[in-house]
Amino acid sequence: MSASAEEFRTLVRLALPLMAAQLLQMAMGVMDTIMAGHLSAVDLAGIALGLNVMWPSQFLVGGLVLAATPMIAQLRGAGRAREVGEIVRQGFWIVLFAALVLMLFWRNVGFVYTALHIDAPTRAIATGYLRATSWGAFPLLGYLLLRYLCEGMGETRPAMFMALGALLLKLPLNYAFMYGHWGAPRLGGIGCGWSTTILWWAEFIGMLLVMRLPFARVTGLFDRFSWPSGLILKRYVVIGLPIGATAFAEVFAFSLMGLLLGRFGPETLAAHQIVGNLNGMTFMVPLALGMATTIRVGFNVGANDYDRARLSAMVALRAATLFAVVVAVGLLLGRFYVVALFSTDPSVTALAATVVIFVAAYQLVDDTQVVAIGALRGYKDTQVPMWIALFGYWAVAVPVSCALGFGWLLFEPLGIYGFWTGMTAGLAFVAIAVIYRLWRTAGDPRRIALLSSR
Repeated sequence: MSASAEEFRTLVRLALPLMAAQLLQMAMGVMDTIMAGHLSAVDLAGIALGLNVMWPSQFLVGGLVLAATPMIAQLRGAGRAREVGEIVRQGFWIVLFAALVLMLFWRNVGFVYTALHIDAPTRAIATGYLRATSWGAFPLLGYLLLRYLCEGMGETRPAMFMALGALLLKLPLNYAFMYGHWGAPRLGGIGCGWSTTILWWAEFIGMLLVMRLPFARVTGLFDRFSWPSGLILKRYVVIGLPIGATAFAEVFAFSLMGLLLGRFGPETLAAHQIVGNLNGMTFMVPLALGMATTIRVGFNVGANDYDRARLSAMVALRAATLFAVVVAVGLLLGRFYVVALFSTDPSVTALAATVVIFVAAYQLVDDTQVVAIGALRGYKDTQVPMWIALFGYWAVAVPVSCALGFGWLLFEPLGIYGFWTGMTAGLAFVAIAVIYRLWRTAGDPRRIALLSSR
């Protein structure tokens, strides 16, 4: 077996549980969308607006926690697993701070919708949804930190089992809180927020139980209590803040598109939410592959095997490209069937089916950039990708989207089609730039050594 084939098998072994976990987590959002869509277009639009605020803010502060993965993977590769416990204990101080910030923001975010002139019924659903999820900020981030411990230690299955259990509980919880069954209040679309909070607490408790398994106990996580350490917390900030900013740049740009499309009415926003869910579901596979690549690259860098780290990155990038082509063809051929699963409104499904054509082109640049960024995180190379992402999304994607969508600069207004065209253009820049950065970093031992020392 060639080295490339062996590396591909290793990546797949790591990535498959991550893919399942990401798809299952995404399925919960899809379930919210489908069930809200069958309540009313207003409920569906409200959930969409709530998610468009929740996800970018979560990614921004969650990036600090995500810094644990490359740090843990490199320690494991260097045979220093006992040091992982202290890294995670310090991470919980990050979790406490970040959860407080998220909770306060989600509970006081109504001004955003007011400034965007969102109609009152839709605004009420969105703000109610976010207030409900605010009670789950701490368990969400705590779960993610413990999940990254597992993944950094090469164990990717716990996240899959947690997500599967959560999905099985999501339907009855949504049913209870949305429709007022089994003694629960009838909350409509806002009930999706309360079911999500309950599941975040369940996943966090479940992951605490996973910490009793041998692979986690060897880290000494619960051996002692640790007060904040400035040195380790600085590592979280130096590595994690750029990760959060990179994710925020993309997710907030995409969410802003959803917020701006709210001006075109609930049908357009509902169609955008449907297409966004489809794109998100397909994106979970390359995202998981990028996460597996972070683990493999980090492990090999920790073991001082820079050639193998480069091989891991290149194999993953080729796999992401192939996947993107296959998915694009599938979406083009089956777009009318898949959008019909989300809504029974003919005007919404017709618009969504047309927008799927744009999503098919979006796949290639989206899938390759997330894997390249994942590989760079394995090297702890996070600051340059952050600046690339900020420029690509906010100097290219957002201005072009607004110009084409609203008809600025003598363009004819293209509405939702213009927004998706602009996002694709910005993401194409990001993909090309981060792939070039990966090629330069992976071939520069001095840069790798300098980055891994952080």
